[in-house]
Amino acid sequence: MLRRSRRHHPGQSPLGLPLLGALTLALSALTPLTSFPATPAAAAARASAPSNPPPAVTPTPQRMTAAGRALRVPDRVRLAVGEGTDPAGLDVIREALASAGARRIDQVRVNGAGFTPNPASGPHDPRLTVVVGSITDRPVAHALRAAGGSVPGTPVAEGYSLATTAGDRRTGATAVLAGNDADGVYYAAQTFRQLVAPASRSIAAVSITDHPLMSLRGSIEGFYGAPWSHADRLDQLAFYGAVKANTYIYAPKDDVYLRESWRETYPADRLAELRELIDRATTHHVDFTYAISPGLSVCYSDPNDVKALENKLESLYAQGARSFYVALDDISYTSWNCASDQESYGAPGRAAAGRAQADLLNTVQRDFIGTHAGAHPLQMVPTEYSDMADSPYKKVLREQLDPQVVVQWTGNDVVPPSISVADARAASEVWGRKVFLWDNYPVNDYGQTTGRLLMAPYDRREAGLHEELSGIVLNPMNQAAASKVALFGGASFAWNDRGYDAERTWRAAADHLSGGDRATTRALLAFFDTQHLAPTFGPENWQPQAPVLRAALDDFRAVWSTGSVRERRSALRELSTYAGLLAGAPERIRNGVADPGFLRETAPWLTALDLWGGSLDATLDGLREQLRGGSGERSFSEAATLARRAAAVRTIPGTTRPQGTIKVADGVLDTFIEEAPTLRG
Repeated sequence: MLRRSRRHHPGQSPLGLPLLGALTLALSALTPLTSFPATPAAAAARASAPSNPPPAVTPTPQRMTAAGRALRVPDRVRLAVGEGTDPAGLDVIREALASAGARRIDQVRVNGAGFTPNPASGPHDPRLTVVVGSITDRPVAHALRAAGGSVPGTPVAEGYSLATTAGDRRTGATAVLAGNDADGVYYAAQTFRQLVAPASRSIAAVSITDHPLMSLRGSIEGFYGAPWSHADRLDQLAFYGAVKANTYIYAPKDDVYLRESWRETYPADRLAELRELIDRATTHHVDFTYAISPGLSVCYSDPNDVKALENKLESLYAQGARSFYVALDDISYTSWNCASDQESYGAPGRAAAGRAQADLLNTVQRDFIGTHAGAHPLQMVPTEYSDMADSPYKKVLREQLDPQVVVQWTGNDVVPPSISVADARAASEVWGRKVFLWDNYPVNDYGQTTGRLLMAPYDRREAGLHEELSGIVLNPMNQAAASKVALFGGASFAWNDRGYDAERTWRAAADHLSGGDRATTRALLAFFDTQHLAPTFGPENWQPQAPVLRAALDDFRAVWSTGSVRERRSALRELSTYAGLLAGAPERIRNGVADPGFLRETAPWLTALDLWGGSLDATLDGLREQLRGGSGERSFSEAATLARRAAAVRTIPGTTRPQGTIKVADGVLDTFIEEAPTLRG
């Protein structure tokens, strides 16, 4: 039985009955779903075709197998649309087909006699038919089986099945995208997009059955400092849909209407912006979650404050929001905001704060969430949001908080170096429910991140966390577009932590930003390496700085100190190749990345890398001169000058917290350039 989808998207396509070109509705109706075989053409295509490995798809599907030779994308394609398909999913499919050379895409519906073209379409016999719709639409399920796919026994919410087969001259090629619900249809389209190879005008032949392992996946805009712009947020919501993330928690610390002035109504222009965000989120199958932060001034025992909070949520519900959140982080519970709280809950303290917060949250869950159609269970972040230790505060919430309320947790620390299944299990036991991970990566709003972009892979989260977590959202950087590197990994991990490969997903994120251009992808990965360091709140770094560059420099030092002249020349050539990649990366990125936000946000780091790359080139020139018997002094002096200029580049004022000088492979590249003149050779 299908698990209930989290939400319904308006504007669904009317019921359609897509069929394979060689199949008839009558035959489909007479054949039981459980025994419908693959067509002979599909079976023959699989048996006779060479075994090609399936392409990389992110997030990694739960099951994906190669299914023979690739499908050719002809000039004209038939797109058969069934139930559960919305315009956004169709747009993804159409754009993918067009990128591979399809010049005309005829959308059709189906009646009892077969395909019925839309009024604007003429009859034709295409070499490629794409069928898309709900798995509960019987003809779509039959089409899936005929193409060699499988119908899941118990469809999971947001899941989908997909099968593509080259077929034969009689049947033509077929691709079938069958979603378990409206979200699943949309996610099937996102996977189909990745199977299309524009350069070869082809579609990989595969069979996929897929669904997410965590029901909540995405980001929380919960950092301090410069908030994202409205344009940033709109762009992020479209990006989340592309990577199968379904959650965006709106919690910017600078929005006075959700924090300091939480009782006040939004002005009309601000409310209109929020409505636009909610609409964009819905289009891309993302839940816009509105987070209100009343803790700085709320009087828990005052019915007027409770009513003010519910009224604020009501104003967002009227704009289309269906997911709500109460943030009680970063507040004090050693004093009350009103005298009546002292009378109701006693002296301030951990247990008293727990009782007051439980009363507030339970009231909102019961009187607001419970009375508003389509509203999801209330979410909250507690005042004690990290570690696994029990406390009087946590004990009260564990025992008194409505079990429907979703509780967030930041891991074993505020910025955890790693998170294990055991950590999450312990936290779930403390809170009496599966916790919802607020992962403070790649957020860069604290002192140890000054001058840094955090662009290492999303890593050191243990496979199997889906068994103990209800979901994961990442707290991103002030730089929205640059945060996509980590968010790409976080969404992939939350979808399928068992199949997650940090390095492969990191490369896929670079490929996403480059639009598939290999030279730009290489340049991005070299740049990411210079921004690899991931600090904690203390002296420990949980990801190292520039590991690829460090390894190259360490290898060079080893050869330079003990190798022959010939070996040192060879080492210089090898390191010069990588130095050339670094020096050329900024220009390659500026020319090859189409995302204007990414280029704008990373501008000072690319400027600094330009200078550091030039400094490294000059340093290698000096070593080359030394190898010929010279001093290299002039080149080393040029390198030092460029290094000083690079180290003086600063962050863009007003765009990040804290401000400071830009860091590029610090402790690695600067150290080598400084020590190079005295290297033993």
